Amino acid sequence: MNLPSTPFRSPRDRRRGRHRAAALPATLAVLALAVTACGARAGEPTAGSASAGTSSGSSCLDTSGDTIKVGFINSLSGTMAISETTVFESLSLAADEINEDGGVLGKQIEIVSEDGASEPSIFAERSERLIQQECVAAVFGGWTSASRKAMLPVFEANDSLLFYPVQYEGMESSENIFYSGATTNQQIIPALDYLVEEQGATSLYLVGSDYVFPRTANTIIKAYAEENGLEILGEDYTPLGSTDFTTIVNRVQSSDADAVFNTLNGDSNVAFFRQYNSVGLDPEAMPVMSVSIAEEEIEGIGAGNVEGQLTAWNYYQTLETPQNESFVERFKAAEGPDRVTSDPMEAAYTSLYLWKAMVEEADSFATEDVRAAAGAVSFDAPEGTAAYNPENQHLVKTPRIGQVNGEGLIDIVWETDEAIEPDPFLEGYDWASSISASLDTE
Repeated sequence: MNLPSTPFRSPRDRRRGRHRAAALPATLAVLALAVTACGARAGEPTAGSASAGTSSGSSCLDTSGDTIKVGFINSLSGTMAISETTVFESLSLAADEINEDGGVLGKQIEIVSEDGASEPSIFAERSERLIQQECVAAVFGGWTSASRKAMLPVFEANDSLLFYPVQYEGMESSENIFYSGATTNQQIIPALDYLVEEQGATSLYLVGSDYVFPRTANTIIKAYAEENGLEILGEDYTPLGSTDFTTIVNRVQSSDADAVFNTLNGDSNVAFFRQYNSVGLDPEAMPVMSVSIAEEEIEGIGAGNVEGQLTAWNYYQTLETPQNESFVERFKAAEGPDRVTSDPMEAAYTSLYLWKAMVEEADSFATEDVRAAAGAVSFDAPEGTAAYNPENQHLVKTPRIGQVNGEGLIDIVWETDEAIEPDPFLEGYDWASSISASLDTE
């Protein structure tokens, strides 16, 4: 697959046959943008704007034709490409399937893709471009919380919708974001419960990348630890993309903690686990619970480097449901027999189908109409029935703990009896009452 470093139309253009040419002479491109690309501009509503009979406000979305533009924004370069490329691929798979089934309200999806390049400022800049220049109906993507927080004011200022596919630290709920990954009570807290109740852990060492998600997650972990008599023996952070873990791993080893709680992101995990193994640590002596390593990352790290280690997600490729078996088969058919599926890419895939259902329930592409339809739809996703809680726009999720096997897949070793409602502000936990006020995540 050719990965774009500049705005482009999906590489599946030839199959879909609905995309505009990627390149135009500069003068012609400017003229096309000014005259036709966005349809009705702000203050110029037409019958083809977002919804029949209503104005789309400041949106330049054009619904008068037989296609509808949708934006994908993923890091296809930089340190996060190891994780985000597969999200782009799963979104593309969903778009292909939806188009083959008749599209959305009879319109074919036209993908406009941007490379966030693993930089929050680029995510903000290019999401604004998708909204204001490409005039997309909705945007799907982002990974790090830093990228999400950089994009959030862009979507709020333009009253546009972002579908964010990755687990995160909670403490946020914007009416312009639909959160398709787990929030804290659906991943981090169940992971801690598993370590304490199932593995008997009484002490932890915290290792994370130095940005919003790990620091906020660890603030929550420390509050949980205080409530549950769990000792935190160390806490270290390193910039995204770091590859030298000699000092951190030596501290981890000397701490003699019962387990490591890992919130590293991107390709830093490769260096961390190689160093962890090089000093003789192993899952029996000091297991690592990771919340950002899925099947895709294991391929990059090497299964032998993480075999036996623990992960906390809501979806694994090994999940035995008819919907998942079909999903895995279709993804491999599209991307190659050796490719793997994972939680964030499954959540992204699911979110595009949920958006389609919301649009068709609303009979409109307008932001306010789509948002209002969220509570009325669901989707039989690979992970199980998926539905947004309309009050906070997070998905209901089933927490699952997995253990990496020798083949690079993750076997489910524990899961909750039923799906858990999202509680992004941890209102259901007395010990978390002071966290929101004490956090400074900006």
